[in-house]
Amino acid sequence: MRSSPLYLEPRLEPPLRSLLAERDLLHTLTDALGSPLNLLLPEQIADNLARFRAVYRKHRLTGRIHFAHKANRSSALVRRLAATDAGLDVASLAELQHVLGAGCPPERIMATGPKNREYLWLAARTGATVHLDSRAELDALARLVRAHALPPVPVMPRLSGFRAPGTTVLTRPSRFGTDVAELDGLLDALERHRDAVETTGVAYHLDTTGVPEKAVALETCVTVLNECRRRGLNPRTIDIGGGFGVSYLADAAQWERYTSELTDAVLGRRPALTWQGHGYGLRAESGRLRGALGLYPAHRPVAAEAYLDELLSTPAPTLGRPLGTLLLENLYDLAVEPGRALADQCGATLARVLEVRQTPAGERLVRLEMNARDVGLEEHGVLMDPLPVPRPGAPATPDGSEGPDSPAGPVGVYLIGNLCLETDLITRRTVFLPRLPAPGDLLAFANTAGYLMDFSAGSALRHPVARKVAAYRQDGAWRWRLDEQYWPVDVTAGAEHRGDGHA
Repeated sequence: MRSSPLYLEPRLEPPLRSLLAERDLLHTLTDALGSPLNLLLPEQIADNLARFRAVYRKHRLTGRIHFAHKANRSSALVRRLAATDAGLDVASLAELQHVLGAGCPPERIMATGPKNREYLWLAARTGATVHLDSRAELDALARLVRAHALPPVPVMPRLSGFRAPGTTVLTRPSRFGTDVAELDGLLDALERHRDAVETTGVAYHLDTTGVPEKAVALETCVTVLNECRRRGLNPRTIDIGGGFGVSYLADAAQWERYTSELTDAVLGRRPALTWQGHGYGLRAESGRLRGALGLYPAHRPVAAEAYLDELLSTPAPTLGRPLGTLLLENLYDLAVEPGRALADQCGATLARVLEVRQTPAGERLVRLEMNARDVGLEEHGVLMDPLPVPRPGAPATPDGSEGPDSPAGPVGVYLIGNLCLETDLITRRTVFLPRLPAPGDLLAFANTAGYLMDFSAGSALRHPVARKVAAYRQDGAWRWRLDEQYWPVDVTAGAEHRGDGHA
C-alpha cells in the first residue's frame, strides 16, 4: 500500500502567488534568460519594511531599519530600499560600493563584517557607521582617520558574551564582537580615540531565535549605554542585529506531520523519506533516537516583524519592564538588521526539468538545470516543496516518458542537480509532487530571496550563475526588467516613481 504524500506547501502571499501563476511568462523568461532564473519583487521588500516600521510605531520607538545586504546580491532590492527611509547593512567593500551606487546615503549605511584596510577606508571616507568587532579594529580605524585627516567616524562596538545575573540563560559563544567582560578596556579605548571616532551606540547579533537570550543582551546594552554616558560619551542607539526569522510553510500540521514521520523513518518504523537514509542530524542507536534535528523551523507561528514585537514586549530579565518601554524611558533609538525577514516573499527561483528517470531500486529522479548551490535549501536546512509549472500546451498528465506505468497522481521524487557529483542533490528528502513532471516543465522554488537564492551560488563546471529579473505590476499586468536595469522610477511613463516608501 502506498503511503499518503507528505507535502510541505510553501506559504505564498498574493503578489508572489500571482506572479508564479503566470505560466506563459515564466516559461518565456526562462527560455530567454536561461535556467536557473531568479525572480525578484522589489515592491514586496518595501511592504515588508512598512510592517517592521509599524512595530516601531506601536512601541513609540525611533531608529533605523537596515536590510542585511548579504541576504541577496540584488540591485533591484537595494535600489528600492534606497528610495525609502531604510538603512543598508553591508558586510564587505563590494557591498559598500554597491549600496552607495544604488543611491543610499552614507548616514544610512552600517558597515559590519570582517574588514580589510580598503573597506575601513571607504567607510571612514564616506561617513558610514562602522560596527567594531574588536579593539584591534578600532585602533586600525583610528590610525586611518588620523593618517588621512578625516572627520571622526561614527562607530558602534559590537558586544558578545552576555550573561544573565541570577538566572541560567545559556548563550552560544560567538567569534564576533567584544566580550562584555572586557567592556572597561573597550570603553577606555573609545575614550582614547575620541578625536577619530564618535561612539553613536552599541550593537550585538546573536545566532539564536531564543527570545530569553536576546532579552538579556538588550537589557545589558541599555546598562552599557548608561555607562558610556557616565564617561562623557554620547551614544543613543542599540543595534540588535537580525535573526527575526521567516515562516516558509503554509500549514503547521504539514510540518509537524513531516518531522514526526522523519523520526519514524530514522527509527526504521516506516520506509525512508530521504536519499540513502539521511537523518538531518537524527540517527538511531540500539533502537533509540539520538542527535538533534538540524533543520530550519520551516513553520513558525511568530516570525519577522511579529518576532520583533514579541521581543520588545518581553520583560527585561532584571528590571522587569518591557524591553520596548526600557528603550523609550532612556530615549534610546533601536536599530535592526533583518535580512531573511525583509526579503520574505520577495522572490523565487525557476529551474527547468532536464530528465525524469527511475533507478533499479524504483526511486524516481528528476534532474534540473541547476545545482544545489543555486537554491540553498539543503545548505540552510529549509524544507519546502517546489511548485510545478508545466510547459505551455502540456497535457494534464505525464506524457509517458517513463513508460505506461508512470503515475498519474501524486508522486515522490528526488530532485538532483546538473553537476557530475554524487552529492549534488537539490533535496535529500523525497519531494512529493501532484504529478510527475516532464522534460521542459519548470519547477518554481518560492520565497528564495533571503539567503537561498544566491548566497552560495557559483559557476562550478562553468555552469552560469542564475540571472535575476525584477518583476512589478504596472497597468494591471506583470512587467519585468533585468535586475541591474531596474530603478525605482517609472521610466516608461517619464514620471517620478512612488519612491518615497508609499508604494
